[in-house]
Amino acid sequence: MKHPLSTYRKNFWWLLPLLLVAVQSCYSFTLSSLSADTKTILIREFPNNAALMNPNLSQQFSIDIQNRFLQRTTLKGTTTDPDVLIEGEITDYSITPTTISSAVNAPGGNIQAAQNKLTITVKVHYENKIEPEKSFDRTYSDEAVFSSNLDINAIEATQVKVVNERIINKIFNDIVANW
Repeated sequence: MKHPLSTYRKNFWWLLPLLLVAVQSCYSFTLSSLSADTKTILIREFPNNAALMNPNLSQQFSIDIQNRFLQRTTLKGTTTDPDVLIEGEITDYSITPTTISSAVNAPGGNIQAAQNKLTITVKVHYENKIEPEKSFDRTYSDEAVFSSNLDINAIEATQVKVVNERIINKIFNDIVANW
């Protein structure tokens, strides 16, 4: 006598192609919500207008967002009459204490930050000439918490990259994946 599971396994292999066709008809495996008619993109430099100045932030963010769209989509870069325009500005770059510690035997009870938080905020203007209803103006922000022992060079070498990556992921998902 055959075990009942062997019958199910045999039937499963016949159902798998049908399931894949059904899923593919409902969802696109390209994960792009951009129209097939959308061919070109222009991403302008994001100036750093934050009160606290990181001299490399504007260039680093601008290059990273350009690379994301040019490497992970079929869009071609252009400088004139793009189908998609992305521009904006960095409006906040701040480092603030989040966790306070005090030395046990410190004279006068000195208080110092044990952890700091880096916050970056970016305003984005997205214009889609092929599908104008998808255009938007939004503000994106993210943060990273790190030890107060890190110096400013270490923060800018590691934490800024982490926060930029997260913000660019959000922007990319809102434009391309439309999640």
